Amino acid sequence: MNFVSRYTRWLHTRWPAGTVEPFPVVGDDGSTRMPGLHVVGDLTGVPLLKFSLDSGARVVERIAADLAVRRGRDRDDAMLDLVIIGAGVSGMAAAMEARARGLRFEVLEASARFSTLANFPKGKPIYTYPRDMKPAGGLQVSANVKEALIDELVSQADRAGIAVTMARVRRVARDGSGLRVEVDDGSARRARHVVIAIGRSGDYRRLGVPGDDLSKVFHRLHDPADFGGARVLVIGGGDSAIETAIALANAGAHVTLAHRGREFSRPRPENLEILNSMRAEYPERLEHPRVGYAAEAPQTRPAATAIRAEPAPVPGAVAVRLETVVREIRAQEVVLRGHDGDTVIENDVVFSMTGRETPLDLFRRSGLPIAGGMSTTNWIAMAAFMVFCTWLYNWKSGGFFSNLWYRNHWFPTNLPDLLAAAGGAIATQANDPASLIGTLAISASGPSFYYTLAYSIVVVVFGIRRIRRRKTPYVTAQSLTLMLVQVLPLFLIPEILLPLLNSHGLLPLGIADALFPVADYGHGREFWRAYGLILAWPLNVYNIFTHEPLWAWITIGFVQTCVLIPIGVWFFGKGAYCGWICSCGALAETLGDTHRHKMPHGPGWNRFNMAGQVILGIALILLVVRIAGWALPDGNWADRAFPVLQSNYKWWVDVFLAGIVGYGVYFWYSGRFWCRFLCPLAALMNIYARFSSFRILADKKKCISCGQCTRVCHQGIDVMNFANKGVPMADPECVRCSACVHTCPTGVLSFGRVNRTGQLIGIDSLMASPVQIREGKR
Repeated sequence: MNFVSRYTRWLHTRWPAGTVEPFPVVGDDGSTRMPGLHVVGDLTGVPLLKFSLDSGARVVERIAADLAVRRGRDRDDAMLDLVIIGAGVSGMAAAMEARARGLRFEVLEASARFSTLANFPKGKPIYTYPRDMKPAGGLQVSANVKEALIDELVSQADRAGIAVTMARVRRVARDGSGLRVEVDDGSARRARHVVIAIGRSGDYRRLGVPGDDLSKVFHRLHDPADFGGARVLVIGGGDSAIETAIALANAGAHVTLAHRGREFSRPRPENLEILNSMRAEYPERLEHPRVGYAAEAPQTRPAATAIRAEPAPVPGAVAVRLETVVREIRAQEVVLRGHDGDTVIENDVVFSMTGRETPLDLFRRSGLPIAGGMSTTNWIAMAAFMVFCTWLYNWKSGGFFSNLWYRNHWFPTNLPDLLAAAGGAIATQANDPASLIGTLAISASGPSFYYTLAYSIVVVVFGIRRIRRRKTPYVTAQSLTLMLVQVLPLFLIPEILLPLLNSHGLLPLGIADALFPVADYGHGREFWRAYGLILAWPLNVYNIFTHEPLWAWITIGFVQTCVLIPIGVWFFGKGAYCGWICSCGALAETLGDTHRHKMPHGPGWNRFNMAGQVILGIALILLVVRIAGWALPDGNWADRAFPVLQSNYKWWVDVFLAGIVGYGVYFWYSGRFWCRFLCPLAALMNIYARFSSFRILADKKKCISCGQCTRVCHQGIDVMNFANKGVPMADPECVRCSACVHTCPTGVLSFGRVNRTGQLIGIDSLMASPVQIREGKR
């Protein structure tokens, strides 16, 4: 077990495994599943001030265009054009745009205008990236300090005459041709459109320890000067916590900063640099050299054998305590638990800066889906789809349903008879295997033809949609390559071209005998083995697991799995195959493109990555048994055992896990579920990738810790943990899909290569970041 633990850590669990904050399901244009309801600002996932302003104004632009079309048909004068929920920067930007376009609207706010900014500490610097960006609409910003920025925003809103109604919205519902906004006081507003601009700041997260409700516990800092000389504990590991600790220390407080993790993975680099310069005498490091170490949860820490008492640090310094959680808050002290036991520190004030819960209740009450959430309807839909997949893969793989079709001569198994009954030239060609119609009559009489045809059509259609949606050179080249590989070697060659060549005598007999043995069904040869030209062992085991050795396929399989793929992985990472060649990856990158954010994240799921290693081990055992049956003089036992083992592998791995499970959960747990957790070839490439030179590189000074890169990773990688520190992303799970690079709002990420010492070898010339393309960078 010690070996398994070390191997698991070496391969997977050493890497970051951060979770993803839930968000409502929102389209790129701010639309939701409820027609007429839009979301703008931070809840779209990007916490940038200018982006919030821009999103608010642009949504109203689209709303105004829609209202102009509807104006002649909709004569309900009692209905507002627009209700805006939230008077933060995005809500007020939407209101100013609505005023400029002459819309009838109302702004509803639960607390105060620009309340999120108002709750920032006094004198807090405001990050206004991109500095050269001018948001759409009339509300603009230039100040970069809290107080000046608020004055700037308030004066613009006042000049525009934007009134705000104080009200807390309970839910939004459809109401005839419009929407009904219900308020807690029982009143309601009817509107043609609704914009939700409430931001990400819901209720403060509680510590859940004795004393966290004492009056000395605060969740926000207004004026650091109020706490000069106080003994202060700041709890948290993000920018808010670090900025609070720095501000208090500068005001003369005795500050201790406690964070449960082994490193700070979210704060901006400039904040960490300031904090480093203010560290007190405690020996803890701000960042640990083993990137991605997952700190233990508090409940798993050993019980303390003794409690040590320590004084508060000197004024102007910050005592940083990593891997530390709060056990208890008392009137004049706080009990902290670290990896070496419990410590009591003198304390007057506690600032719990662990963030707020995303305000999702409004969306839930309105019946809107939350990304990653599973409602009863979702579970029923997924179960129904898995039932369909059970039928489909049984039918396609020669199971009960396939035999039922053949026994009853149902379509398409009776296609040759149908074509023959048509008479004339069609019947003549249908009976001629050398003709195109004759070839199709044979190929299309089996279920696998239609499955592969439908698969190819889906890859092409959704591949084109992905190219139009993403619009980067990388996505275009990758999608076209995946489409070409799927259509040509995985459909046309085995189903049409090889049979035609064979019928015309154009397929050399030696090659045909070596690769496609004679069979008493279909076209008379096993042309399905051509899939092995793309689907390498152990993803496709059947060209190797044969009764007699097929030396040509054994050679091809060895070169693919042990030579070509390792070379590709060395230069380009696991994605050289998974992201550019594999048919499973083709469907995941095309059909699954809009579902990649549904992949679950976290330490538990990271450990489940090892399931693929188990299947890889089973495939290796089967290989050993098969070789024993070929090689040993008394290998009859292996010959007898192998058909049973292979049949079980086919039905449990290929049909059940790869088909029913892998595709059954497609629209609820991402299209890479099979690829990430269960695929044996991916498991083998994970080992290769541990030695790869491929990395995702990051410009840490531009990282805003928004988490979008982690959120869209359908391999569950905590990309932000690497990006925030500027460390090359080395997690072997990466399939080089480019979603993280493409989604990053500040252009932090790039594909590249490093040598064994971590020095940069080069950056990919094929551009994948829209931000970098706009900025003209290479």
